[in-house]
Amino acid sequence: MLKRGLDIAGSAAGLALLWPLLLVLGLLVRLDSPGPAIHWSRRFGRDNRLFLMPKFRTMRTDAPDVATEALEEPDRWITPLGRWLRRTSLDELPQLWSILLGQMSLVGPRPALHTQDDLIGMRTRLGVHVLRPGLTGWAQVNGRDVIDLDRKVELDAEYLARRSLGFDLRVILLTLKEAFTGRGVRH
Repeated sequence: MLKRGLDIAGSAAGLALLWPLLLVLGLLVRLDSPGPAIHWSRRFGRDNRLFLMPKFRTMRTDAPDVATEALEEPDRWITPLGRWLRRTSLDELPQLWSILLGQMSLVGPRPALHTQDDLIGMRTRLGVHVLRPGLTGWAQVNGRDVIDLDRKVELDAEYLARRSLGFDLRVILLTLKEAFTGRGVRH
């Protein structure tokens, strides 16, 4: 209950404070490439339930609906502004709405794409699927895109075992550091 209360307070405060930035970023996305500012990604959340997760659009509208690392030439699909949004993680800010709705948490394993059957299966076997997915997570601050799937799931399971308010605060602080450095982002 405390975690959910903090998620509500944190996401509401984030939306209230960041709405001007969200508006500017949305306009920049629209000016950068044709299409909507927000991309609604089909993701698996708590207990492997499908939900629509908002992100600022960082790819062309005709990009295949798969994980970026599954694309043959990812850079071909990413917009110029999208590259910067991804490096800084600002593309994730619309997910504050999903946190407010209870579909996500501030900290937890990142939600799996609907096409990532291997990730979903591995997390289910280790019991990680019972957690609300997070805006950030232990795997994100330990390598993000540059760690392999086995390591990512291992870190998700470690988060499940170690989760606490103090651990969440540590992950949030590490996330801010990672976002400013752009470390661990491949595309």
